[in-house]
Order: sequence, then structure tokens, then C-alpha cells
Amino acid sequence: MKEAMLYEKIEDRKVRCNLCNHRCIILPSKRGICGVRENQEGALYTLVYEKVVAANIDPIEKKPFFNFYPGTRSYSIATAGCNFRCLHCQNYNISQMPKDHDGMIAGESVKTEAIVAMAEKTKCRSISYTYTEPTIFFEYAYDTAVLASKKGIKNVFVTNGYMTKEALTLIKPYLDAANVDLKFFDEKTHQKICGAKRNPVLETIKLMHELGIWVEVTTLIIPTLNDSDEELRQIAQFVYSVGPEIPWHVSAFYPTYKLTDLPSTPAATLKKARKIGFDAGLRYVYTGNIPGDEGEDTFCYNCKTLLIDRHGYEILKYNIKEGRCPKCQTLVDGKGMEEFKL
Repeated sequence: MKEAMLYEKIEDRKVRCNLCNHRCIILPSKRGICGVRENQEGALYTLVYEKVVAANIDPIEKKPFFNFYPGTRSYSIATAGCNFRCLHCQNYNISQMPKDHDGMIAGESVKTEAIVAMAEKTKCRSISYTYTEPTIFFEYAYDTAVLASKKGIKNVFVTNGYMTKEALTLIKPYLDAANVDLKFFDEKTHQKICGAKRNPVLETIKLMHELGIWVEVTTLIIPTLNDSDEELRQIAQFVYSVGPEIPWHVSAFYPTYKLTDLPSTPAATLKKARKIGFDAGLRYVYTGNIPGDEGEDTFCYNCKTLLIDRHGYEILKYNIKEGRCPKCQTLVDGKGMEEFKL
């Protein structure tokens, strides 16, 4: 256990957590919505500090990041818990562990120094805080990110974007990139399926962009819930309004957890969404979960030259020279685009 960051003590030994936009008021001996921050006698503690429930070496493309150090590996970690209640969560066994198992928190004790050392040893270019929501293990992520930055290792969040402005501003010096899930644009659907409001997610995406954090956005397209032309257009137009260079990943849904009564997403729907994104003015729109589709590839937005030929998470051809399109010399948006070598 470790005393939490970003909280305030209020009357009657209650505390207000200011880590995410739920801003839970937590009574003594109770936990917040995330299930991993507990009020102990008027002080807030994180129950998941240095308690890893999942750790893997992943291609950065799996996060997904397509315009951030492509072709590199990322050391990926998570703890139990989440501040969303997504009915379709693919990692529900760890994200919803405290909620679904009477407060249980599993995990292996792993020091922050050990995480960074393992990333170095396995030649990972970055550490990804992922699988569950990194905001809820903020103290662990923050301390690890500080150490990683000193070693030249990049730090990335794969996040639902529900952290507060205070949390994002605090970790900003050490956070290089974030892939934010923009799950739904309709407010009622967002609250019904995720158990959280939509607007804080939009504000986080805008603030990340303003702070200079590299942002990519992912939308899992779920038939009947967010696959209408209008909803997809609203998401694409919002992303464009923040920055046309922001990559938008549109991914296929597969029935899971508590949302098993809906069909998988047809490939045609992803292709439609990709076209909507380009029509809105976005420079990079990628399809996910349908390997072999050209929607996995990166093209020059100016002259349409194929720049990165992908199959799944593997790069087959890399046609970027010193960060630019070799044909028209347009700068390719992203970070680390000049580093890759086949």
C-alpha cells in the first residue's frame, strides 16, 4: 500500500479523490469506483502500488500506435481495477476484478526499478501502461515513468481518457504518448455502456494535444450502438477539430463479457468508418482487427504514396526517409518515424 496522490481530506474523515473525473467522495473503510483506492482512517491509499496483474512485451502497434516509434517493442504492464464499467470489456477479468470478486486484488509484487530494468533488458523503446485503465494505478505509473524517462525510455498510456486535468498536468513531463478510447459520441450510450460521462474524455483529448503529448484515438465500432454514419461522422469531426494529424483507429467488436447479444463488426463497417474519417479531413485512419486490409497501412496524406505496409502488427515495408515521404517530401506526422529500419 502507498498513500495516494491527488486527494483531499474533507469532513468526518471522508476524502475526495481528484485522480479521475468521477471525483469520488469516499467514506472511511470504503473504496472509490475504481475499487483500488481506499479510505483508511481519513487518508486515501492505493491498493495496487507495485502490484502487477499483467506484464508482456508487445509490438507498439498492438496498443495501437501506428505513428509513434513504429516497429518498436513496448513493455506493457497493468494492475487490477478500472474506473469504467464497460459492458464489452475484453480484459474484464482484471479490470473488473475488485467489482466482480468482492474487492479482490490479485497481482505480483514488482518494484518500479524492476519494470524499467526489464524494459531495458528486453530492448523495449517504451513502457505502456495498458490492459486496464492506467489512471487508477497512477502512483505506480508516475514513479515508473519518472525512472524510465531518465533512461531514455518513452512512456505511453492506453486510456479511457477520464483522468482529471490535475492528474494529466502532473504526469505530462514524463508522458510521451496516449491512445485514448473514444468509445461513443452519444452521451446517453456512453453512460449506459461505460458508466461514465463523455465530455471529460473529449476534454482530455484536447488537453493532451495542447500539452504536446502525441495522441492517437481508438473507437471500437459496435453494431447498433455506435456504427451509424452520423455517430462516426461526429467522432471523426471532433478528432479533426483537435488536430487533423491525430490517427483514428476504428476497430472491430467481438461479443464478450456482458455484451454478447450483438454481432461482430462487419469489415464493410470499418471500411465505411475509414472513408468517413478521411472525408472529415483526417490524415491517418486505420482499421483494426481485420489483418490484411489496406486500412492497416500508412499513406502519405499529400500524394497517397504507401509509406508503411503492415500485416497485423508486422511491418513488411517501410518507405519513410528521414521522417518524410520519399516522393513529395511531406513530413509524416508522428514521433520516432525516422528511427525505424527494416
